[in-house]
Amino acid sequence: MPSPLLSKHRDLIKRWAIKQLKVLGVLVVLLLVAELGLRLVGYSMPSLYTTDRDLGFSLRAGAEGWWRREGEAYIKINSDGLRDREHNREKPPGTLRIAVLGDSWAEALQVPVEKTFWDVMGRKLSECESLPQGKQIEVINFGVSGYGTAQELITLRRKVWAYSPDIVLLAFNGGNDVKDNSRALKKEEMTPYFIYRDGALSLDSSFLNARGFYSPDSFLYQLSKRARDYSRLAQFVLDLPNVIRANEAARARQGGATAKGGAAEQSEVGLDMAAYSPPADPVWQEAWAVTEELISLMHDEVLKSGAKFLVVTLNHTMEVYPDARVREETVKRLGISDFSYPDRRIRALGERKGFEVLSLGPPLQTFAEQRKVFLHGFGRTPGVGHWNETGHAVGGEMMAHKICEMIR
Repeated sequence: MPSPLLSKHRDLIKRWAIKQLKVLGVLVVLLLVAELGLRLVGYSMPSLYTTDRDLGFSLRAGAEGWWRREGEAYIKINSDGLRDREHNREKPPGTLRIAVLGDSWAEALQVPVEKTFWDVMGRKLSECESLPQGKQIEVINFGVSGYGTAQELITLRRKVWAYSPDIVLLAFNGGNDVKDNSRALKKEEMTPYFIYRDGALSLDSSFLNARGFYSPDSFLYQLSKRARDYSRLAQFVLDLPNVIRANEAARARQGGATAKGGAAEQSEVGLDMAAYSPPADPVWQEAWAVTEELISLMHDEVLKSGAKFLVVTLNHTMEVYPDARVREETVKRLGISDFSYPDRRIRALGERKGFEVLSLGPPLQTFAEQRKVFLHGFGRTPGVGHWNETGHAVGGEMMAHKICEMIR
């Protein structure tokens, strides 16, 4: 027969265990309620990216989910890690294949696939009178948010050539691509860069040894990805640091806008106004030198493959603002002559190297001003951020017209 002391000890353990189970039960219920609540309000922040030993990060094959942070679209990443439909690597006979390289403008998470500029471009190109009878158009999108020209060149070498494109289109964003090609300006360690060593451009993949870079094969990395795939609550918790950083950046931009009189240009994430003037310091001078050499290397490789190369220079939000008075006030406030410096510099490079450049800023500005429409922004933020459906439609048509001229 157990002693009274032992029985009392067992009772204490039992009551403690029951209490812990109750706490655990309440916690499980709260987690389930939170999960259900996030699903009911339509919250979604899918895990679209994975770490990449060549590129630092890339889109994750098979990832999907609703994107609602800016615009709204259901995103599906195909089996080769592209924000696009499925494509066979072997080019079908009688097909003109176009590969699109770029950053978030090409990735275009804000709109459905059929509304993206590259999809619009493909459909419009099928109407090109210069297209041989029976020729099919196929556009493949390799764009990834946050990529600079360095990662786009690596993507060309690692992925694009497997699809045997006839035309390579580089969507160049002058507002951040130059900065993204410089570690000193971008201040991001988890990214490959090209740097000058002994006067020659060389790939720097030191990010592989950086603290915080996790192998995509590691257990913890795979666990976090699976949690985000199946749980809205996990998505919310894991994305919380990004939300906090975005809010802090928005407050900083708002403070800058207030100090400058409320300029709309403060709302574009990732853009650096220094890109819109001739470089005044060695860091920016080197960033531009690296960028131009990367584009030149890309052009040389495209030519060597027997394909054609087209660089499309994208526009700054304020460059295509439909109100001329607002544009003029913004330019004056920023102390720049206009937003055309990156475009002029890339066009000059194209003239020296012999490749085609399509400048979208001027014609898009004319379109927006004449029709009094915003080409950027969604919902309560018109004129801010990425292209909306109208911007993609007009930009895609202009690109199709240019390519139609190229294939005559």
